[in-house]
Amino acid sequence: MSRWTIAARITLIVVVSLTAVWVAAIAAIYRFTADESARERPSPAHVAAVAELVERAPPSLRALALEAASSPQFALRLLPAGVAAAASGPSVADDVRRDYAAALGDRGLVLEWRPTLPIGRRFPRLAGALSNALEFRIALHDGQTLLIDTRGAMMVARSGVPVGLLAGLFGTLVALVALLVMYRETKPLARLAAAVDAIDLSGESAPLPRPGGNAPEVRALVAAFERLQARLGSLMRARMALIGGISHDVRTFATRLRLRVEAIADEAERRRAIADIDDMIRLLDDALLSSRAGAGELARELVDVSALVRAEVEDRAQSGSVVDASISSAAGSVVLGDRLALRRIIANLVDNALKYGHAAHVSVVARGGCVEIAVEDEGPGIPEAQWAQMLEPFSRLETSRSRGTGGAGLGLAIVRGLVEAHGGEATIGRAAKGARVAVTLPLFEGG
Repeated sequence: MSRWTIAARITLIVVVSLTAVWVAAIAAIYRFTADESARERPSPAHVAAVAELVERAPPSLRALALEAASSPQFALRLLPAGVAAAASGPSVADDVRRDYAAALGDRGLVLEWRPTLPIGRRFPRLAGALSNALEFRIALHDGQTLLIDTRGAMMVARSGVPVGLLAGLFGTLVALVALLVMYRETKPLARLAAAVDAIDLSGESAPLPRPGGNAPEVRALVAAFERLQARLGSLMRARMALIGGISHDVRTFATRLRLRVEAIADEAERRRAIADIDDMIRLLDDALLSSRAGAGELARELVDVSALVRAEVEDRAQSGSVVDASISSAAGSVVLGDRLALRRIIANLVDNALKYGHAAHVSVVARGGCVEIAVEDEGPGIPEAQWAQMLEPFSRLETSRSRGTGGAGLGLAIVRGLVEAHGGEATIGRAAKGARVAVTLPLFEGG
């Protein structure tokens, strides 16, 4: 098992990548000046003039003439008569040799490529001799041999490609390998992110990726997420058990209190007390329903939302409320969800419209694989800047928190939570006379 930390791996990746970039940049500079370097080969007239100068110089001044004509790219030396230089490289093409031989006249000429780099000797197929590195062996009239080694300031292979380009290609390959290594190191993190997004605390623990050869930090991170998932699941189950127990006990106490309230002689006081108890029970039911939705414990059955809308509207119309419904496609409004939760969504929307907008105009439209339930009121509306805020818990336009001017500010927040638990979306907008609150739910597609 590898002990390389992720910091060490990323450091190695960065260093190798930067090295590859620098080598590639140097190779690019070589490549842009390759043609100029290739043209630095000495001209035939220049070589002939040097040979003539050495021949005419007195023996005592020949060493000085050689030094005067030499340069780092044009090295001269004399071999004594009867000593020939050993062959050191491949022969030059006939057309190149012919030009030099013509300029030298009757002097003998041996012209070869001069492999000045070790890579040219060890890997001739890869680098070969250099196109601007020539070795001239000129037979002078006095029997001595003038040896001239030439090369350009830049090493260029016979193909015209700078030798540095090979290093650039190698650096590019190294950079590609570095990218592959980086991809291999980060891929488990992407799989872990996808697995964490798929965690469902209401069911079995989701399997997380098992990185075997990755960095210790990645393995530790996966193990930490597994422990976190187990703890969250345990907390969720404990919370649901606690809420269920509290709900049962509070409902029992509320029922007893309701029986005692019936004994209140004052009719107005009795109605107010009964309304407070009903609100308390409703708030408790909403909290319990929202907790079930958050824990993924909602039931799943086929529900016709048009029928639910019609029933809620008729129930409130019988009590004298200003409410109506427009259902354009009753046959296409079947969703897969929790009947109680869907009914609570519709009830909260209608009750909010009646409480704050004095009327509720409900419409049901099925289109694009979804059904939209919209409720419009005739109130003052909701400022656009507060549309998103009103879907949050305990948010009210009226900030006094008085029960006489509104509820606890949970109605729309519960709607949003229940709708999102069904894979839908809740939005607030502007109606012709007031506010418009709409929810979109995915239709059930059989088969």
